[in-house]
Amino acid sequence: MAEEPEITTVSEKGQVVIPQELRRQLGIKPKSKFLIFGRGDTIIMKRLQLPDVKQEWEKLFKAIDKKGLKITEEKIREEVQKYRRDKRKRK
Repeated sequence: MAEEPEITTVSEKGQVVIPQELRRQLGIKPKSKFLIFGRGDTIIMKRLQLPDVKQEWEKLFKAIDKKGLKITEEKIREEVQKYRRDKRKRK
């Protein structure tokens, strides 16, 4: 990992370029998400590792199937729509 600090500049849009070598070393790809912390004159960026929603969805269905429950995507859609209708009625 590069030990020497590099200088970057903030664009007029507030964008900051992370140097290419540092992006490569840290595996930062386009669309990566970060938490930003600031205190005084210091800014810290922490990369977020967001879960793959499709994988999480599939794991949920596998867990449901193991329990012998028969829940389909269509049934879930119906329940979501019902919840939304009920929520609108309460307003």
